[in-house]
Amino acid sequence: MVTDHANTVNMQVGTRGYHHGDLRVALIEAGMRLLEQHEAQPPSLREVARAAGVSATAVYRHFPDKDALMRAIAARGFDMLGAMQEAAAASRVGPAAFAAAGIAYVRFALTHPAVFRLMFSCAPPRDLFSMPDEDMTAPMRLLRENAAGLAGPDQPEEARKIVAVRAWALVHGLAVLMLDRMVEADDAMIEAVILAMP
Repeated sequence: MVTDHANTVNMQVGTRGYHHGDLRVALIEAGMRLLEQHEAQPPSLREVARAAGVSATAVYRHFPDKDALMRAIAARGFDMLGAMQEAAAASRVGPAAFAAAGIAYVRFALTHPAVFRLMFSCAPPRDLFSMPDEDMTAPMRLLRENAAGLAGPDQPEEARKIVAVRAWALVHGLAVLMLDRMVEADDAMIEAVILAMP
């Protein structure tokens, strides 16, 4: 599991419990682990507290209810996905960078299936292409930037949006098909399908 929070200090979560760190981060990480272990049923706040080694009342100081914790886990998932995409695309430019980010998207979904499903099930419905920059997740920002580069600087915003939606539909659809076992989750297939995108 990726744990790259810079503000986590001397945090230990697990059998020994939480010690002297950022409790909010510890609870999110514990919740993510439990979610991945029991994908069919999101963990309760009590289960998360137990996994983090704190009392149930300590959880409520950071999360008023389970939905708030699930939204925080989803936000952490978007951060992780964005970091994975940026790392994959870092040494590439143009269409190759776009493809690398798409391949990373599908690999993230297969590595963190429960978190991936949560990310898209608990977000409020909205047009992700009309949101202000400050509200954008890292993956959405990367998608819009790559689509703009691929469409070309002279293309209108609507043309850039079409490129972005087509690319996103491809990688998201492929991820869901593989998670639902409608298509074999195979690395070579992921690359072949995404690299074939015009």
